[in-house]
Amino acid sequence: MKFFIDTANLEDIKEVQALGVLDGVTTNPSLMAKEGITGKDNILKHYLEICNIVDGDVSAEVISTDFDGMIREGEELAALHEQIVVKLPMIADGIKACKYFSDKGIRTNVTLVFSAGQALLAAKAGAIYVSPFLGRLDDISTDGMHLISEIREIYDNYAFNTEILSASIRHTMHVVNCAKVGSDVMTGPLSSIKGLLKHPLTDIGLNQFIEDAKKMEL
Repeated sequence: MKFFIDTANLEDIKEVQALGVLDGVTTNPSLMAKEGITGKDNILKHYLEICNIVDGDVSAEVISTDFDGMIREGEELAALHEQIVVKLPMIADGIKACKYFSDKGIRTNVTLVFSAGQALLAAKAGAIYVSPFLGRLDDISTDGMHLISEIREIYDNYAFNTEILSASIRHTMHVVNCAKVGSDVMTGPLSSIKGLLKHPLTDIGLNQFIEDAKKMEL
């Protein structure tokens, strides 16, 4: 399973990159604004800075919700760097834009997916990634992980090349469960990735090793 980090914070990206497990980055206008990055030129510059840190794909989201606007923004984003994947919303014009970009050889990530039917449409339109939002489904007492399982079954049935990019990851168990049901990618905050490092028995065992090593030096 690929590990993406969902952020616009360069220090967080560098921290996971330093671990050697980072495969890509997803971000969006909300995450950009959270870091105080506003204005078109600053946003495009920031995408380039992210691409210079990581080796993998960087999803860059369009703001327009109409077909012509998505095409205009998407082409500009795709021309920015070869690692850029154009992120499109799961709406009718978003699917049309996905098909347009697929025919042009521009890679896309269809986001805000909350049903297996939406994921099927995205795959039919040629998206290389589809982003179902687990956490937001969990927020309304719906099993987000079940959705990942449904999409996995459909994609396997028809050998779609679209990768399941599980988004809205909230915690470490989301990451583990995504791996168990066959998600191709997870994208979440730094905490969800670093949480995989932690176990109290690891800490206890390491402390014991250190204490025993000290005794051997006496």
